Amino acid sequence: MANATIMTVICLHQALHTPMYFFLFVLSCSETCYTLVIVPKMLTNLLFTSPTISFSGCATQLYFFVGLACTNCFLIAVMGYDRYVAICNPLNYTLIVNRATCLQLVLASSFCGFLISVVVNILVFSVPFCASNRINHFFCDIFPVIKLGCTDTSLKEMVIFSLSILVLLVPFVFILISYIFIVSTILKISSVEGQCKAFTTCASHLTVVIVHYGCASFIYLRPTSLYSSDKDHLVAVTYTVITPLLNPLVYTLRNKEVKMALRKVLSRHSFSKTV
Repeated sequence: MANATIMTVICLHQALHTPMYFFLFVLSCSETCYTLVIVPKMLTNLLFTSPTISFSGCATQLYFFVGLACTNCFLIAVMGYDRYVAICNPLNYTLIVNRATCLQLVLASSFCGFLISVVVNILVFSVPFCASNRINHFFCDIFPVIKLGCTDTSLKEMVIFSLSILVLLVPFVFILISYIFIVSTILKISSVEGQCKAFTTCASHLTVVIVHYGCASFIYLRPTSLYSSDKDHLVAVTYTVITPLLNPLVYTLRNKEVKMALRKVLSRHSFSKTV
């Protein structure tokens, strides 16, 4: 509902029809789908003493979970690039980040995300499952499922680890470099008010970057031998339930433009109801 509210406000308010809010709209849409892949099944399982999922259902859940998670990682990196161009090259911003470029960046993020998901699904579900069929998790995640295999999966795990570096570390380093240039540019602004405005614009994005990449890196950028079910379940709840809720809250509470647009949309709606 929070993400749907953000999407509705961006659609209805003309002032938010900019590249930054276009990317936020796509991220909110992706986060909504990401939540729907995990949470409904999780809530259903909580109602039963012996929760189950079919083999095909597990493969489908893993495919969409990994695809949307990877897409979100790339989208957050794209939003970092958008902030870099807006602050470091403002005069050419509309030429560089035009409508066609925005669409291409979103399509490229989605294509790469779901292509990686196909590779991960093939690696995970090509393992022969002849041991236990009980997944020690509340959804079909990569390592809890691959641990059920009865053959040596170290090579497959190494490939998945390499893909995790591609999805998490490479975009994060890209964002880090972007923000080094952004901070350098902001510090050159003569007015304190201008500096505060620029920093405020980036604060929401930085908060999402830290939470999103931090939680995912804790799970996927380490050897499976260090896998601790109880601790990892708690972190998994953070990036499957809390992070999708955090994004709209952060962008709403810390962004004056979104707050103003939300007030205008709500006041217009309440006025039309009274009329």
